[in-house]
Amino acid sequence: MIKRSLTVCFLFIWCLAMGVATAQEVKPAANPSAPPSPGGTKDFVTRHSITIGKELLAYTAVVGETVVQDRDGTPEASFCSIAYIREGTDRPEARPLTFLFNGGPGSSSAWLHLGAFGPRRLALPNDPVIPGAPPYPLVDNQETLLRFSDLVFVDPIGTGYSRALGKKANRDFWGVDEDGEVIARFIRAYLTANRRWNSPKYLAGESYGTIRACALVWNLELAPLEGLNLNGVILISAACDPRTFMTAGPGNELPWVTNLPTYAATGFYHKTLPQQPADLSAFLRQVEEFASSEYLAALFKGNSLPPAEQEAVAQKLHQYTGLGVDYLKRAHLRIDQERFRKELLRDRGLVMGVYDTRYTGRDPDEAGETVQFDPFALGIAGPFVAGLNNYLSAELGVKMDRPYVVFSSDAGRSWKRAGDTNFVFAGYLNTVPDLVQAAATNRDFRVFVASGLYDLTTAYYGTKYVFDQSGIDKDRLTLKVYAGGHMMYTVPSSLQVLAADIGAFMSRK
Repeated sequence: MIKRSLTVCFLFIWCLAMGVATAQEVKPAANPSAPPSPGGTKDFVTRHSITIGKELLAYTAVVGETVVQDRDGTPEASFCSIAYIREGTDRPEARPLTFLFNGGPGSSSAWLHLGAFGPRRLALPNDPVIPGAPPYPLVDNQETLLRFSDLVFVDPIGTGYSRALGKKANRDFWGVDEDGEVIARFIRAYLTANRRWNSPKYLAGESYGTIRACALVWNLELAPLEGLNLNGVILISAACDPRTFMTAGPGNELPWVTNLPTYAATGFYHKTLPQQPADLSAFLRQVEEFASSEYLAALFKGNSLPPAEQEAVAQKLHQYTGLGVDYLKRAHLRIDQERFRKELLRDRGLVMGVYDTRYTGRDPDEAGETVQFDPFALGIAGPFVAGLNNYLSAELGVKMDRPYVVFSSDAGRSWKRAGDTNFVFAGYLNTVPDLVQAAATNRDFRVFVASGLYDLTTAYYGTKYVFDQSGIDKDRLTLKVYAGGHMMYTVPSSLQVLAADIGAFMSRK
């Protein structure tokens, strides 16, 4: 059970990308490490190579099942992971090993896998253009993290090919505690089966997957007298403290403040600002200073704010967002993200995505106040579903008796709070203290956090606020912001920088 302050936060995550490699051999093999499950366990092993620069990188891909047992030794869940192991290393056990997962909750690892860090990726444009109908090409991923670490892409129970066994049902593992506990058991089983206990180890999660990463730190690193020390965690679009992006009623002023720089970046991108700044970075520093001082103080005063101050703040918000002064006053200076996405480009007949505000589309109801069809989320899912299913069968030689579940809406709707917060005054989910404790007790534990400039689900300035307040030593913490949205790696130029930054993070001693 996870001991921390929590809230209901189910952040449905999506992701996209680019990648490719040629299978040279397909070899089904028994998994000697796992006890037999009702359907049996098997691995699909293929060998590949890609050229990165002038270097030939040879690797083995393993789509394998790992059976997790309960405390009585009864098989209760089968995890199907997709692992990439670099060949030709002198001491494989000394090579870093990274476990990667997406969020949702209810998402497979397809997005980080084919969108960002696997050796193959979907070929996506640098500009915010939604791919249409297939085919969707896969290409060799020059930015794969396999350059720095062996990779294990983890599909939580009820996603991918992973499922409950025996008397257990998938929904038995759908919860903050349940998910963290069973994935921790999977990681321990994987390390034992593959003789990797002494390897440097990292966790990499996106969106709700960042909450999962913190829960795993609790279940692995902070387990009393049986801790598994980690070298670090990589958090992409961090959702670790929802106070910055969930209003949950009056009284929480943080989202209005921390979303403002993203609104400003969006206005800059779409050229809706009354005066277009010459330099985006300098402009955003100005907006951040206003948000954390004058704007925050005005919101704190509420109805007692004098009319002259309200006018002054509304005028600045107009300059920083492009929204009308009268509109801002009627909204009591509080800019709701749904209204913002609908209102900013209303005169153009366009709405914006929440995961990436650069993406625009049209809603049937042009007079409405909320976006009916997110132009990013709906447009990007198809290429990943098709790309992942084709890749598994055509290149990795996978033949399973069940479909690959890219995203389970049932899991998201059924997700449970942590067991020790089921009371009337339970607050927001905050998993950052787990990272703080790990950093306090493990001198080598470090945290890497990546945010997207145009992400309105986990805005970059909110993430900065959370980690500025965390108490984690600055020399253990890396905060980066990239051009793009929630899945900033869908922008090829941003993926290049992101992967290099993570490589440097892993290489640091």
